[in-house]
Amino acid sequence: MWRAAAGEGWDGVIVSAFGDPGVALLRREAGVPVVGIAEASMLAAGEGGRRFGIATVTPDLVAPIEARAAALGLGAQFSGIRLTQGDPRALAADAKALEDALAQAVQCCIDDDGAQAVIIGGGPLGQAALALAPRFEVPVIAPIGAAMRLLRSKLAVTP
Repeated sequence: MWRAAAGEGWDGVIVSAFGDPGVALLRREAGVPVVGIAEASMLAAGEGGRRFGIATVTPDLVAPIEARAAALGLGAQFSGIRLTQGDPRALAADAKALEDALAQAVQCCIDDDGAQAVIIGGGPLGQAALALAPRFEVPVIAPIGAAMRLLRSKLAVTP
């Protein structure tokens, strides 16, 4: 079914919705490697047994994120989710406010939860993740970049 709708010529698929909805179904139907951005970023953040947290703007993602960490067998390493303060829509409209709010959430992941890496939870937050990374001594993971690296490894493609 997926192949018919998507057409031919696909080497892999990235599900760019945090929480990875539909990944299991696509894996059954696609016939190519399928990677979700939550999965990829959690695997990257948890490398070497690191504790990791997630900073995000969307309260509706809390339950799916927690479920995804558990499904990936990373529950013991997952230190929890920190939500930004303020209205998510207003933050999305102001890049500086978004970055500042996420920086506070990242700091809480580190200081309050003991995270050794922090994922910025959401594909549209990728620019903020890249801007925040140099501000912290722990890795700050951008989900889409993590998904690209994981998919590339599944395709055995060199950079």
